[in-house]
Amino acid sequence: MTDRLTLESIARLVPRGARVLDLGCGDGALLAYLRDTLDCTGYGVEIDDTKVHACLQRGINVLQLNLEDGLALFGDNSFDLVLQIDTLQHLHNAETMLRETARVGRQAIVAFPNFAHWPNRVSVLQGRMPVTKRLPYQWYDTPNIRVGTYADFEVLAQRLGLQVTDSFGLEQGREVRLWPNLRASTAVFKLTQG
Repeated sequence: MTDRLTLESIARLVPRGARVLDLGCGDGALLAYLRDTLDCTGYGVEIDDTKVHACLQRGINVLQLNLEDGLALFGDNSFDLVLQIDTLQHLHNAETMLRETARVGRQAIVAFPNFAHWPNRVSVLQGRMPVTKRLPYQWYDTPNIRVGTYADFEVLAQRLGLQVTDSFGLEQGREVRLWPNLRASTAVFKLTQG
């Protein structure tokens, strides 16, 4: 999820000069954008060798870690903001990782593919798992361990005692605030500790 409109939408939620931890940072494009436009500092966490190398090429501080092992490396409130952009659906321990995200960061931004987006619903009604730009894999070869919806995440955040300070959907890089559970392919939440 590195297109320009998406980067700008996420960046609008990030305070200038924030110390950021990007979990599952991919090639570091978002961190580089935040560094270059908002003077943010921080680290990315990535497991893939090729993506770690891409981060280094961009001048991004990156740690090669498996998020399934947790964030014990970081102390409480070590960062102003923790990003989990397209990470949560790949983790076995999603609930634990959300708790850890809230522990190490004063705020968090979480984004993931919204399975309740209307084209996905149509596919399921037709008896097929959806294959879309945001969910580009067949059901038998997907790296996603789970799928989630905008509405379900609101319930999970509340159950974990996290306060949602902003939320919206993204569709083709544009913010969707009216019926995001139905109209957006990506769910975006800004959270703080409750």
